[in-house]
Amino acid sequence: MMTRRESIRVLGSISAGVWSAAAQNDSTPSLAPGVPMSPERIALVDSFREKAAGLAKDFEARVHKSAWAMPYRLYRPADTGKAPLVLYLHGSGGLGDDNQKQLGLGNIFGTHIWALPENQKRFPCYIVAPQTDRGWVRYKAPPGGGPAQAIPGFGDGARLALEIVEALCREFAIDRRRIYVMGQSMGGAGTWNMTAHRSRYFAAAVICCGSTTPDNGARSIGTPLWNFHGDADQTVPVSVSRDRIVAMRKAGGRPLYTEYAGIDHNVWQWAFTEPALVDWVFAQRRPV
Repeated sequence: MMTRRESIRVLGSISAGVWSAAAQNDSTPSLAPGVPMSPERIALVDSFREKAAGLAKDFEARVHKSAWAMPYRLYRPADTGKAPLVLYLHGSGGLGDDNQKQLGLGNIFGTHIWALPENQKRFPCYIVAPQTDRGWVRYKAPPGGGPAQAIPGFGDGARLALEIVEALCREFAIDRRRIYVMGQSMGGAGTWNMTAHRSRYFAAAVICCGSTTPDNGARSIGTPLWNFHGDADQTVPVSVSRDRIVAMRKAGGRPLYTEYAGIDHNVWQWAFTEPALVDWVFAQRRPV
């Protein structure tokens, strides 16, 4: 019987570097062939960039007024029938109030993949990308100054993002059984926070290298979840995701976890270009 260390070493040699998936015997869909930096995988990333070019113009600029004004972008499907909704929480590179950065930089992967013509043809959906200027989770400045620290509780940014979703559900024919949440880095932390405090609201969640918060994963078991992380991440240590996945599984959850060998913080480039991801997301439905 292999030790945990031996298992991790063996799994690290698998094409995508999936930590503990085989040992947990989970149902992670088949991943794209090739190691992360192989020509086959880089071709998927480059192909996505080409297809996504110019799609930002199709996202309508809006503002939600509540405790403060939260800008957001909305993509509407051509199909006017009842459709699912994807909520995307940007990383720290999207912070601000210009209503643009949450669609740019690395955020193009998590926002634009659902808007690609071939995906809209198969799975027409709404896409909403709010922008926060103060983060998604709750923060508190420590005594004596220094960086703000994440504290327990439902984040104010997450709360306003959920208000936007609720407003859109009243405005459009959105299938409440198919509302999905996802995010990267700071937005990944926001996604953990949302699934912890609204664990049966979303049909599924996709998380890329979510940063540290008091939300350890145990309270997210009501949401089907696929978490991605690079084992060479220098910004958010891979142990943050590993610990959350372990806690979620111990609590009875069955999250999917994919870890890419040699990949730093930009894991979203590989995660959102996994060919199986779109099918997996839209196959999830919240129970009645």
